[in-house]
Amino acid sequence: MTHPTAPIAVACGAATDAGLRRRINEDAYIAAAPLFLVADGMGGHNAGEIASAAVIGEFAPLAGRESLTIDEVQTAVTASRRRVAMLPPGAGAGAGTTLAGVVIADVDGEGYWLAINVGDSRTYRLSEGRFEQVSVDHSVVQELVDSGQLAADAAERDSRRNVITRAIGAGSDSEPDYWLFPAEEGDRILVCSDGLSGELDRDALHAILLTETDPQAAATRLVHEAMVRGGRDNITALVVDALAVRTRANRTWERDTVPVSAPADPAADIDGDTLPRAVATGGF
Repeated sequence: MTHPTAPIAVACGAATDAGLRRRINEDAYIAAAPLFLVADGMGGHNAGEIASAAVIGEFAPLAGRESLTIDEVQTAVTASRRRVAMLPPGAGAGAGTTLAGVVIADVDGEGYWLAINVGDSRTYRLSEGRFEQVSVDHSVVQELVDSGQLAADAAERDSRRNVITRAIGAGSDSEPDYWLFPAEEGDRILVCSDGLSGELDRDALHAILLTETDPQAAATRLVHEAMVRGGRDNITALVVDALAVRTRANRTWERDTVPVSAPADPAADIDGDTLPRAVATGGF
């Protein structure tokens, strides 16, 4: 649990597993206030686990603070990209990773969630009975859904669902998306790799988050259920509960999430995932 004077006092649970079909767990995470982040190394390249660990390693020195600014997060992202790009041959060169999650932010003395996403790892929020996906996947199928070429319910079954359009490393220089939104006491945040969201649909995730009141029990149950459903990929789940939130009595903030910056042009991105788009279509 975080210190009660922090903008958001939280309790957190975390669980991860290589799954039933993968020899190595290429997921890495940090679950130490004010940072709750998941990085999913791309198995289509060599040493995805090195890339994901390198990114999380850049954020680790920020753990223990009461809050972070977006400038501090962006600086860590820049350092992460540089560190992954410098991985030597035979020890991660060419590898890439996703990054998703939330950090605790202080906005004029109030507790806010600052969400970050690059790739197809996901962040969800359960708040006042409303369960929503905060992040937007950077993936081929998401682009097809957004353009009206693919129905949302078909996206989860589409063979291209694991092909992403942004990453840290793997030749991509695209920027993450950021969202800033006010925290509410009782918020429950789920951050996960696609090994979880690929096995459990929205309703299953929601049901477990409602049933398991302890965040560690919820994270453990989520990973277990994903294993039962097939465990076809590495699986990581972080569950973060807002126990207390610093607010002002006259607060008039909107509850809707607000993008901090516009998404980068997807057409300018170099794809990367377990299988980059160029490889999936026959060339690199």
